Amino acid sequence: MNNNVDVTDIKLNVKDVKSNLQHFDWIDYGVFLFMLISCAAVGVYFGFIDKNRKRRLSASNATEIAQEYLLGGRRMTVVPVAMSLVASWISGIALLGLVTEMYTYGTQYLFVIFALILAGLLTSYVYMPVFHDLRLQSCFEYLEKRFDKRIRLFGSVLYSLHTITFLPVVIYVPALAFNQVTGIDIYIITPFVCAICIFYTLVGGIKAVVWTDCIQTFMMIGTMLIVIGKGTVDANGFGNIWNTNWAGGRLVFPELTLDPKERHSTLALLVGGTTFLICSLTFNQGMVQRYLALPTVRKARYALSIYIFTTSLLIAICCYAGLIVFTLYSQCDPLKTKLISAPDQLLPLFVMDSLGEYPGTAGLFIAGIFSAALSTLSTSLNSMAAVVLEDFYKPFVRKPLTERETTFLMKGVVFLVGIVSTTLVFVVAKLGTVLQLQVSIGGITAGPVVGAFTMGMLMPWGAFYGTVTGLIGMSWLLYKAQSDLASGDLTFPKKPVYTNNCSYSFASDACSNQTRTEIADDGSFKIHHVSYLFYTIIGAAITIVTSTIVSLILDNGYGSDPMLFSPIIRKFITIPQHMPIVAQDRNEKDCTVHVHTFALQDNKVQ
Repeated sequence: MNNNVDVTDIKLNVKDVKSNLQHFDWIDYGVFLFMLISCAAVGVYFGFIDKNRKRRLSASNATEIAQEYLLGGRRMTVVPVAMSLVASWISGIALLGLVTEMYTYGTQYLFVIFALILAGLLTSYVYMPVFHDLRLQSCFEYLEKRFDKRIRLFGSVLYSLHTITFLPVVIYVPALAFNQVTGIDIYIITPFVCAICIFYTLVGGIKAVVWTDCIQTFMMIGTMLIVIGKGTVDANGFGNIWNTNWAGGRLVFPELTLDPKERHSTLALLVGGTTFLICSLTFNQGMVQRYLALPTVRKARYALSIYIFTTSLLIAICCYAGLIVFTLYSQCDPLKTKLISAPDQLLPLFVMDSLGEYPGTAGLFIAGIFSAALSTLSTSLNSMAAVVLEDFYKPFVRKPLTERETTFLMKGVVFLVGIVSTTLVFVVAKLGTVLQLQVSIGGITAGPVVGAFTMGMLMPWGAFYGTVTGLIGMSWLLYKAQSDLASGDLTFPKKPVYTNNCSYSFASDACSNQTRTEIADDGSFKIHHVSYLFYTIIGAAITIVTSTIVSLILDNGYGSDPMLFSPIIRKFITIPQHMPIVAQDRNEKDCTVHVHTFALQDNKVQ
């Protein structure tokens, strides 16, 4: 335990220490409320005050109103969009989870930054240009253009199910941290905070989402810089942090092994991690909307480059915070002493222990954690409005919406999904079943989605049957993996922790510092025992191989517009004779688009 806790001749017990660490005063509440009020003010500005937006909407049709609400009229600027990308991807789960990862398993996961860079390059030059050239509003619209309506609906349903089960967990994690440092029940704080987020997302559209994300990103980074700055001082400098973590076995490189069962090997991080991150960066509706909110591919690439740099910096900061936490608690593990009940409470415990005596710092930390959650929530709400409008309504209803009906539908979706997500937080708190469902659905759906889009942009045949097969295959794999984890047949070795130098008393148990390792009973290979980072690439491989075989048997290749393929292979595509090619010439200054149609003769554009 940190020496900031006062200890008399008689040691405090763990319950007293826990009570002493809950000192959230009025300044902390003020800082937290200021963050929420600032976000609401941004929504009010873009929803009711922005004169340029009002002028554009007054002369717009239903399509232009939807583009304004979902894509900012494709007139957004690079830096706010880049910061919004960061905020959308980094949730409170990531901020707290990275610290826990370093404390429990060591620094291997830090090297995922290399996978992030590789995934960013592939996104920039292979996948992103296709979405931009087609000027889509929903990424799943691509699947219908390239394949058919069935696979578009299939992808949209999977995305919606994943989003609705993911959002309650995103909200629950910071609410639990807030409860830890204040004692206020999550049933009180959750509806209040979610109502603010639903409000500014509903009234302000994507512009409010992007600009609040921008504020929240800087708040996240600022908060974590303060945390690691004070933590470095408390830990007696970087040298002591390095030595303690080296002695504790936390400073470890990924294993150079081809064994796919190794949790964070070099192979798992670079191959599996890259594939997983491509799904997050490229085939996530929230991310695609931000790319398309910028007028050109070049600006979208600039935004993605800033995002990769900033996210890598934030990952490194959080990992360093995890090393600090281990340094301070290496001889008195708060999980074994029951000072905290879950590993993800390590960072909030450290903040209250180290910074709690400084007015406003605890409030700033909680504001930063909630900022990460609110940015993810607002992005997902806006994305769901796009999916419902573009994928669930327009393809099935012939009657076009009026301007008023379009606005009502989009805002109604934001409101309803927000209410459902808030309600499901209480299910997470009571049962915990939604958390397991969200993790499982994420692992099940990512691979087939990557496989479908990759086939669409890089391969000249269909993907529906392969996508269904990939979903079934990954469902089986996830079921078997979760069953073995529950039974103890699949475990991962954790680094040792100790309780031999605590400054407070606690009820001791007979638990050991040793962690049971994975059982290698007969040496046989079990595919469901592979690292979780390989799940996406396995699902994608099942999808691609199955689709290829079915296409060869049924001869159901798709002759498509070359604009539906990635730029890196367009020159290799044989286009049917006399097929018109539509090209777009976009003016960066006024965002106008000039459409040109070319004739084709002997596979050459005339």
